Amino acid sequence: MTEPQFKSWQSIQDEVLRRIHAREWPPGAVIPNEADLAQEFGCARATVNRALRALAELGLVERRRKAGTRVALHPVSRATVDIPVIRQEVSALGKIYEYRRLSRARAAPSLGLARRFCAEGSIQCLHVTALHLASGEPFVFEDRWINLETAPAADAQDFKALNANEWLLANIPYTHGEIRLAAQAATEAEAMILDTRPGAPLFVIERLTWDHARAVTFARLCYAPGHSIVTQLGAAP
Repeated sequence: MTEPQFKSWQSIQDEVLRRIHAREWPPGAVIPNEADLAQEFGCARATVNRALRALAELGLVERRRKAGTRVALHPVSRATVDIPVIRQEVSALGKIYEYRRLSRARAAPSLGLARRFCAEGSIQCLHVTALHLASGEPFVFEDRWINLETAPAADAQDFKALNANEWLLANIPYTHGEIRLAAQAATEAEAMILDTRPGAPLFVIERLTWDHARAVTFARLCYAPGHSIVTQLGAAP
């Protein structure tokens, strides 16, 4: 069989994306250099360079002089809202990050959540709750459900040291997702965890991510009172 020819930088970009998504090149891996890729794809080195630059602009690979090109440890899509790494959110505030896993159990989600997962019949999930702190103060309460049909490797993780947020970004690919932002009153349980009063206004993010047609995880993130998000529109001049 004749090997496919890659003549355009877009076709090379698509092939590199396929390898990253399939974990042939996992997060943190150094990919072959431009000369080797040009030989493999049967194209000019400049064509490979253009494809890798485009992927770097998307945040999917990191390029450093003399160090080569590496798959981003926490790849994100710049064309949509990023999935933040909570540790980095805390560090950006100049505070010390701390993590506490509160609970971990295999469980069936509620009927409403199963429907959001588009699951037919029963579905097995890993339910993990955790508290992320900033310099000793509650920062965000994480209530997460992981679909074990999509991410079976999560069942072997205790998430005591490495939080589910970072583990999923490093190990389970996602193609798209849904994010809901809301202001909600703290329940008694949320208030106790976040060290505030019941009914206090909380900034809540609900995020459901998918790998093509398969739901990966649903996370409900309740930030302590006073939290705000700053974002940018377009590129700075």
